[in-house]
Amino acid sequence: QVQLVESGGGLVQAGDSLRLSCAASGRTFSDYDMGWFRQAPGKEREFVAVIRWRGTTYYSVSVKGRFTISRDNAKSTVYLQMNSLKPEDTAVYYCASRGENGGLVLKTSPTDFSYWGQGTQVTVSS
Repeated sequence: QVQLVESGGGLVQAGDSLRLSCAASGRTFSDYDMGWFRQAPGKEREFVAVIRWRGTTYYSVSVKGRFTISRDNAKSTVYLQMNSLKPEDTAVYYCASRGENGGLVLKTSPTDFSYWGQGTQVTVSS
């Protein structure tokens, strides 16, 4: 059974940094793409960043240059380093994993990810 557990959220001021972590268990972590998504009140869940099983990374336009996704396969953990936070980054952040391993095609839609963590709240005050 695949389990994803996020941690690291909190309340910060605009311009501050936070690092989110997501610990995975239940299968071979290094074989799967891992993603971060977020959902603000009243809005749909949106793509933030993905790190492919081979290590390549992709970001949404809104966070590119400020956020960095990384993975430690030895610890089965994916991270999201968030710098220069803005009030519009306020949301519940979710870690997710693809259900299929490997693959050549990049997937960034929430519907392409099969496993989800419980979410962690990030609040950025102005």
